[in-house]
Amino acid sequence: MSKVLVTGGAGFLGSHIADALSDIGHEVTILDQVESPYLREDQSFIKGDVCDAEKLIEQLSGFEYVYHLAALADLNAAKARPIETVAINIQGTVNMLEACRVNNVKRFVFGSTVYVYSREGSFYRCSKQACENYVEEYYNQFGLEYTILRYGSLYGPRTDMANGVYRLLKNFMDQTEMEHSGKSSDKRDYIHAYDAARLSASILDAQYANKNLVLTGNDKLEIADLYKMFGEILGKEVKVRFLGDEGATNGHYNITPYAYTPKIGHKLVSNEYVDMGQGLIQVIEEIDSGLSE
Repeated sequence: MSKVLVTGGAGFLGSHIADALSDIGHEVTILDQVESPYLREDQSFIKGDVCDAEKLIEQLSGFEYVYHLAALADLNAAKARPIETVAINIQGTVNMLEACRVNNVKRFVFGSTVYVYSREGSFYRCSKQACENYVEEYYNQFGLEYTILRYGSLYGPRTDMANGVYRLLKNFMDQTEMEHSGKSSDKRDYIHAYDAARLSASILDAQYANKNLVLTGNDKLEIADLYKMFGEILGKEVKVRFLGDEGATNGHYNITPYAYTPKIGHKLVSNEYVDMGQGLIQVIEEIDSGLSE
């Protein structure tokens, strides 16, 4: 199997992808600013920063594939910190691309988002659109092969309040009345982190080189129905006020974010996937145990 580096591998999605790659036999190393609490005995760790361009060239020596997940990934945080979003998301990605080019990495796998299709998402969306352009241009100019993975609404264990589903679920568990900034009719394609990671680990075959893939899962729900599911699982009733129904906007897309058209992405799906009800129970158990706080 291959030597694979996962940046941001101490985080939510990155740690799951690292595990999925290890499970199918790859030699996995995680690069992050802090050691992953999920680091396995069959994985290695490098302390690194995607903003340190010179150091990255040294650290990427010997790797065949690089999964780049390190980013300022919280949409709301990115909206409030545009300069930091550029430094981490855009400049950090270009630093990684250059280190891959210098080290003759076989393929650069970039973690993007379905927000690239949207006019919403503020500076987070801007940064991901720019990154995709740089990834594609590095292939055009230098022949650095790539695969871009555009993720939908992720949920599952190992996350925190930066994750949309976790945040909604925890607030629902803690309150009897709450406000939701979007519309009750907002729809999302939810994908469990296990499924996203497994699909992400499967794309190193040659057929996925220089492709843009959409990983949005099989569960599409309106937000109002998601809250109903919370209530049914928890046996609890919470009064939810949807501010978007009253005319407010929150910078998130409403149904399907296809206002902007970057390079076409082909949807990658699996016939076997985590049932959302079971996945939510898993998150509830983690919240109750305090593991995510």
